[in-house]
Order: sequence, then structure tokens, then C-alpha cells
Amino acid sequence: MRNTRLLSFLLAVAAVLLLGTQAGFAQGNAIQSEVLRDLSSSGKLRAAINFGNQVLAQRGDGGEPKGVSADLSRELARRLGVPLEFVTFQAAGKVFEAVNTGAWDVAFVAIEPLRAAEIDFTAPFVLIEGTYMVAKDSPLTEVAAVDSPGVRIAVGLDSAYDLYLTRTLRNATIVRAEVGGGRAMIELFLRDKLDAAAGVRQQLESYAKMNSQVRVMDGRFMEIQQAMGTPKGRTAGARYLDAFVEDVKASGFVADALKRSNQSAVVAPLRAQ
Repeated sequence: MRNTRLLSFLLAVAAVLLLGTQAGFAQGNAIQSEVLRDLSSSGKLRAAINFGNQVLAQRGDGGEPKGVSADLSRELARRLGVPLEFVTFQAAGKVFEAVNTGAWDVAFVAIEPLRAAEIDFTAPFVLIEGTYMVAKDSPLTEVAAVDSPGVRIAVGLDSAYDLYLTRTLRNATIVRAEVGGGRAMIELFLRDKLDAAAGVRQQLESYAKMNSQVRVMDGRFMEIQQAMGTPKGRTAGARYLDAFVEDVKASGFVADALKRSNQSAVVAPLRAQ
């Protein structure tokens, strides 16, 4: 009789544990379902790739996206178990313009207060310097001196550095290249003989290596925090993305992706717990 009661008790405990596990599994499925709805409502993950930032994205031999943003997109699609579609742009401003059109589910753009009104950002995964390029014989030698009366600065329209400089400059004049991203900004600087070009350090230095008539300043006017983002209102998807970014930083995935694409940039630190 004692053994029968013990067996009945153990069976009851097992049943409770089984029900709890099933409930937890169902809850986990519901969360995953919400994530899939937020990040792949069309049945695929649509990732916005900005070719205007060469640190994050480059074109492969066939024109396909490569680089850290493309690698992160592929890894995210793999984890979600959905097909991947790249939606390409030539400038970060164009990515932001498309946020409310339903054109993309995730994007790789710099964190900016103006953008944060429409996009839920993760913590940054890469840190990049925003700095200036000037003519080789320019009297401008320090970053702070660029913000002076009469100085004209070329920027890419609605780029992270355009938005930042628009908020912070007090004396210099901003001249915007409306299409074409960073390359168009450099062309504007050269064509109109402007005093400085503001942009991503790596892109400016790459150009300066090919043109001995320009130089890139030491120092920076801003730290560009490159992050992943999804349109506002996709709460479960935003939480998943945030955890995803912390994981790929911690695992070395981001560092490896930068190395594979021959890009030199700082992997952002993990978020403090």
C-alpha cells in the first residue's frame, strides 16, 4: 500500500512538471511567433543595406551585398529560420526615408535622436569616427577650428554626421549632397572647392590615399554609433534584435565579419548589466 501511494505521488508530481513544461513551451512559441511577425511579416527578413557606408557594406563581384551588415543579416535570417531579402540604398538618409513605407524590417544605421522617433535601436555594434577632410594646404589643422565663420562643410544629406553637425555647429555653413551618400559628398567638396568634407574616417582616409591634394584631420567631431534597428511598434522584434546584437558582439561574430571584409573599426562594448 505504501509503495502504491508513493507511486501515485510521483506520478502526480510528474504530471504537474509536464504541464508546466508544456505551458512554458507554449509561451516560448508565442514569443517566437511575435518575433517572426515583427521581423518577417512578409515571410522573409528584409534587411536594408546602405552602400554609402563602406565600413558596413561593400559590393561583391556580382554586385551582391557583403560586409558586416550583410553577414549580420544572413545570421539573423538563419536564426529566425526565414529567407533573406536585401533592400539596398545608397545613403543612410534614404534608409530612414523608407522607414514608414514598409520597405524593410531591419536596418543598419547610426543611432540619432531624430531617427529614434521612428526606429527602435539596439545598442551599437560598431563605433566609427566622424571627422573632416580638407585640402592639403588648408589652414584648418584642428577639428574644433572647422566651426568658424565662412567655413563651408560638405556632408551627405541626412547622414548621421549631417544630423549631428546641424545640431552642434554654431558658425560654419553646411552644404549638403542630396544623393549618393559619402562619395557624392566628396565630389561636392571637390567640385565646389569647399573648406572641409565631413564623413566616416575610413572612407575619407581611403580617398585621401588616392589623392595627395587632400588630408584627413586627426581627432573627431563625433563618435558614430552604428546599430541595428526596426520600425517603431515592433516590440518583440526590437527585444530580440537587442539580444541578438549583444550575442554577436560577445561571440566575436562582429569582429570576424569586419576582418573578413578588410574593414578596420571598433567593435562596440557589451552593454553593462
